[in-house]
Amino acid sequence: MAVVVRSGDETPLRELIERCAELKGELVEFAQSARFDRWLTPLLLEAAGPERRLDEAEAVRIIDHFILRYPLPGGTTVVDRFVAGQRDLTEADRAMLLGWRDPVEGVFEVRRKDGDAVVLLNLVDDLEYRTYSNVGREAFRGVSAGGFLLACLVPVHSAEGAWLISGAMSPYPRSSATEIARAALQLATSHPSLVFRNPEKIEQGWRSMREDRAAFVEFCGSDELVLPPAEAEELLNSYYRHRQQAAVAEQPGRVRGRRLPGLDFPAFELPQGLADSDTVGVIYDDVDGLNFYPDYGMLRSLFADPAVAGRKQHQDLLRGYLREESIAPLPIRRLAAAHPETVDEVFRKLLRKPGFTWTEHGDELLRRRKPWYYESEPRPGVSVIGDRLGELAAGGRRRKFSRAERVPRQPDRP
Repeated sequence: MAVVVRSGDETPLRELIERCAELKGELVEFAQSARFDRWLTPLLLEAAGPERRLDEAEAVRIIDHFILRYPLPGGTTVVDRFVAGQRDLTEADRAMLLGWRDPVEGVFEVRRKDGDAVVLLNLVDDLEYRTYSNVGREAFRGVSAGGFLLACLVPVHSAEGAWLISGAMSPYPRSSATEIARAALQLATSHPSLVFRNPEKIEQGWRSMREDRAAFVEFCGSDELVLPPAEAEELLNSYYRHRQQAAVAEQPGRVRGRRLPGLDFPAFELPQGLADSDTVGVIYDDVDGLNFYPDYGMLRSLFADPAVAGRKQHQDLLRGYLREESIAPLPIRRLAAAHPETVDEVFRKLLRKPGFTWTEHGDELLRRRKPWYYESEPRPGVSVIGDRLGELAAGGRRRKFSRAERVPRQPDRP
């Protein structure tokens, strides 16, 4: 799907863009004031590395991300604090600034130039964006149709379909298509929320995930496994190879012996926190997708035999699962459902609440410990690649490309 977004009357739009430039200048000055040094300076130093070298474009990207997305204490952003502290802002100014908290980060193909704007196709979400710069058309002098941009866009409030470059943009020629496709694939698989800005991709993602989960269950024999880390890695790599071979088999017209573009990724490896575990839980849920859990065998033994609940190691593990934000309620819900006769005893000992029952208090406990999980709509655990990105990944050959990349959620050790 590709949606062309258009703006209305150009005269007020120019005025809005000029106002955007003024606001962005004030916002950058505000962000670089001493009040934010404790957060911004470490980010810049980390990016500069031991040699303390940081090019201007990278510094601009870091500052821009810090302004728009960095979570400050209390969950606010620099934009929130700027809006709250500037009493002379109009309601339109406030709406404009607050709209910038949801930027579009992507890898874009330049479709065409149109006056002061360029029309960009985001290869990640497969949507088109009519885009301007607050410094005018001069910003796009080195940009040509068929080339690419790495950029961040923010909406121009009250100008429907108009977007603005935020921070630094990096142009790439048409000849960089292979590298650009690889970067877009990496972004789509590591940050699926960027893909799901496109509503059509959400439904496609659910459909692809259901198909992938069914294939996983058929291949592995279950949607829940407990394995040593090395065996888990070997199984997942075997599964990915199986899926790759199935995908190639679905392309009878392809040259024999060639790999399907987009599938030739490095071997699957567990992150260190999971690789160091005695066991790894592998659960492919129909809603939460494919996830990996450290020391899941120990946790499962706790629910199977509550007598071990008095052991500090087991209690600490369950506390970690409850505390860790990277772990959804899924594994605890699974174990509670699998052991209804012991779950109450497990939590009574852990919480030191003799009146606790999972039926009455379990849901409340998880909602209190993991509010972030319940505050947002569930999203598919796979990213669906658009036709144009698939075409670029295939080296420019036109063909249907609906590969759903695996996006396993891999929590750190609690």
